[in-house]
Amino acid sequence: MLGFDRITFDPQLMGGQACIRGMRITVSLIVNLVANGMTHEEILKAYPYLEPEDITQALQYAAWLAQERVYEVSR
Repeated sequence: MLGFDRITFDPQLMGGQACIRGMRITVSLIVNLVANGMTHEEILKAYPYLEPEDITQALQYAAWLAQERVYEVSR
């Protein structure tokens, strides 16, 4: 998980979910907002303590988690 310097984990914060820079904003919230049509500008207006890089890195982290590998099982 190299390069995700804005994604933090703290068992005492949001149940240990992936958060943005130690805040109570989860990666899943950001991804959900984007998936439901909010623009980066709208998200930044709704959450003024976020930075554009936070949104970008949340999406990159979600993409990294979703990488699929399919292995053929030989019989």
